[in-house]
Amino acid sequence: MRLSTLYTSACAALLAGLLATAPQAWAQTAQQGTAAAAPAAATPSNAATPASPYVMPATQVWDMPSDNGELYRIFVSAPEKGEPPKGGYPVLYVLDGNAYFGSFAQARWVQDYLPVGEAIIVGVGYPGDKPWDVRRMADYTAQLREPLSPEVRPFAQYKSGARAPFLDFLTGKLRSEIAQRYPINLERQSLFGHSFGGLFALYALYERPQAFEAIVAASPSMEWNGQSILDEERVFRDKVQAGKVGASSRLMVVVGDRDADGDPESARMLAERLEALSGWGLRVRLQRYPNEVHASVPAQAANDTLRFAFTLR
Repeated sequence: MRLSTLYTSACAALLAGLLATAPQAWAQTAQQGTAAAAPAAATPSNAATPASPYVMPATQVWDMPSDNGELYRIFVSAPEKGEPPKGGYPVLYVLDGNAYFGSFAQARWVQDYLPVGEAIIVGVGYPGDKPWDVRRMADYTAQLREPLSPEVRPFAQYKSGARAPFLDFLTGKLRSEIAQRYPINLERQSLFGHSFGGLFALYALYERPQAFEAIVAASPSMEWNGQSILDEERVFRDKVQAGKVGASSRLMVVVGDRDADGDPESARMLAERLEALSGWGLRVRLQRYPNEVHASVPAQAANDTLRFAFTLR
């Protein structure tokens, strides 16, 4: 991750903190801005019914705690009609669920009659109505390396290094809860993560290669924290080449070629390095989007991710 990415992440993290600590001030500012910019938004006097929030069909949402007391918001999109496929529905877990669940759920719902629609999307997010939460830094990243580099130093105020218990939650308590609520195939569990979430997706592959049947790492922030993820990649590659891994997740690396907050070339090089392990059974694909920037990659990647997770074996 280049310096511009760090500033981008900082802004997101600080914004999340500000919204969490000063909701009244933010709400007042938002109301004033709305009133000034769009006075015509008032309810017409002849309206038959007042407006209400939109709820996407075939979805559910609930909050649940992890074993260490962290609270998560779980979003689910699942088929409402018909019988599940033999063995149960495959499942895709989407990190940053507040931001990205809608894109993936809509893509599944409108293709309900196709194989990619005969599946379940599980968005994993946080209580609240903002797209990102500062807690993602703790859940998706390793402990910050000492001594702190100048570009990372502003992030020391935030918790980091909780990715191991978060992976435990994804593969343990949450997976069990989904299995209790829906008929799922425990052998067909996939993971999607973007940016810090993409970094976590790579960690999940390196740390527990059999935990997911397919993993999609979109715009992974590999330059974060002194590129510490590269050390973990080297350990993983050594284990694979030594025959100590066996079967592992399929991996798709996704990147936008206009990503000014990261380096698309680093994603290509990652896919190239890991593709060299195909002789040991690792299957890797690189998906590039010529016209996409960092923030637009997840929405563009939704259908390709569904196909990779649910129709390719």
